[in-house]
Amino acid sequence: MAARAVPAPLAQLPNALTIGRLALIPAFVALILGADGGRSWPAAIVFGVAGITDQVDGFLARRWNVESRFGKIADPLADRLMIDAAVILLWHAGRLPWIALLIPLRDLLLLAGYKPAVERGYTFEVNLLGKAATWLLYASLGFVMVTRDGTAWPIVIFWIGFALAVASLGGYLLKVAREVSP
Repeated sequence: MAARAVPAPLAQLPNALTIGRLALIPAFVALILGADGGRSWPAAIVFGVAGITDQVDGFLARRWNVESRFGKIADPLADRLMIDAAVILLWHAGRLPWIALLIPLRDLLLLAGYKPAVERGYTFEVNLLGKAATWLLYASLGFVMVTRDGTAWPIVIFWIGFALAVASLGGYLLKVAREVSP
């Protein structure tokens, strides 16, 4: 499929959506902190908008052939920050078990390994498992925010996303081990 030519201002839309997603994080945090036990429709709506913009910005950037260095770094960072904030705050509210904190830990490990890996020639690209994990984590965490405490099905979706996130970390580590020069 050939890339579509878009006017220069429109070509910045994917990056603008990513910046918008970053700007939603403080609003989300304020809403969930003000919620009763981590249950909040307004917080879930803000969280859902963030998840949707994640899909839209990437689709537009690829479709219009306007992928940028900024987007390749800021887009996954915005997702990680939003999801990590949700996991930490929902754990704090008693809606997620402590083991869920491995999601932010995984992201800290990726962040810590980013610079050394890039300096040795590794190019980070989001893998399919990572994308699927992000989708499932966005969906499950949003559902946790709008269901009653103890509702099982959002937690089941969360654990599937969790497993995919762990598997994607394994995929990144294997790829780094194969591709990075000592």
